[in-house]
Amino acid sequence: MPQQVRGVAAHKKGDPVSVETVVVPDPGPGEVVVKVQACGVCHTDLHYREGGINDDFPFLLGHEAAGIVESVGEGVTDVAPDDFVILNWRAVCGNCRACRRGEPWYCFSTHNAAQKMTLTSGQELSPALGIGAFVEKTLVHAGQATLVNPAAKPEVAGLLGCGVMAGIGAAINTGKVGRGDSIAVIGCGGVGNAAIAGARLAGASTIIAVDVDDRKLGWAKDFGATHTINSREQDAVEGIQALTDGNGANVVVDAVGRPETFTQAFYARDLAGTVVLVGVPTPDMRIELPLLDVFGRGGSTKSSWYGDCLPSRDFPMLIDLHLQGRLPLEKFVSETIGLDDVEAAFHKMHKGEVLRSVVVF
Repeated sequence: MPQQVRGVAAHKKGDPVSVETVVVPDPGPGEVVVKVQACGVCHTDLHYREGGINDDFPFLLGHEAAGIVESVGEGVTDVAPDDFVILNWRAVCGNCRACRRGEPWYCFSTHNAAQKMTLTSGQELSPALGIGAFVEKTLVHAGQATLVNPAAKPEVAGLLGCGVMAGIGAAINTGKVGRGDSIAVIGCGGVGNAAIAGARLAGASTIIAVDVDDRKLGWAKDFGATHTINSREQDAVEGIQALTDGNGANVVVDAVGRPETFTQAFYARDLAGTVVLVGVPTPDMRIELPLLDVFGRGGSTKSSWYGDCLPSRDFPMLIDLHLQGRLPLEKFVSETIGLDDVEAAFHKMHKGEVLRSVVVF
């Protein structure tokens, strides 16, 4: 029978969110119902509320989550009731041209649940990133539920569902940072600091954090930055070059996603180095670079979408590293809150006061 639970919905562009009664159907073929235990408050949820993703209101917000599988639909074999899972928004199909060529992290036909969750009026909800996890229970495609070690706390495990995975993956999967490399990360919020943590995990010897906020630079040191640059006080490109023998960094990650920061990243990399764009730009943003510089500097410029991750491969590995004490996921949790506090958490996030607020059920 369908269940009625509490969840956070956004009804109109820019309006405050509200806690509503959400109707969750029984899982159909290939679907699962997950009892959400924790869900991080991500910038993407705010983008949905502001109409920055699309205008398919009302949205059921939340996507960076972990919980327990409650029930499964026909044909589901990878997870079972009582399994501890992290939710992901890249449930790969296994059949598209990217999957067939052995690059499933680029899957062009990812899965979501076929059924819709609704309000009690019957109005269908659009789940954020196909998940919708600011809710006591959610319906997702079985491929969106990744089994991990249940010894991890839900409030830290769920962060791998989006922002932390995006940052770690930008450094390790996309940038391919390795032992002895130098890396600079521009923007030290949740994603940027995750890139720093990933670079440290990979064995980078020089890890340079760049931001305009000394508080965020302090956080960056906690995650493994060896040097910091406040770009309000010092030119970022010159500072990065000075810390890398005048050459620039092997990898530069732009975790902001603005033309100014991307240009900084481009010129702050070493010749034949790699620029990784993981910060999300807005549709109106444009960059202009001398084509000769693009040609003459060699190397590569890459975008990193979800950290080029494969959830079934990366989530269990990173949880194991966390449980071994090698990946301090707990440092990303600035506060734990309830469902009724999501709107206030958006304001704190917008002001840069927190790395992550996490809703705990």
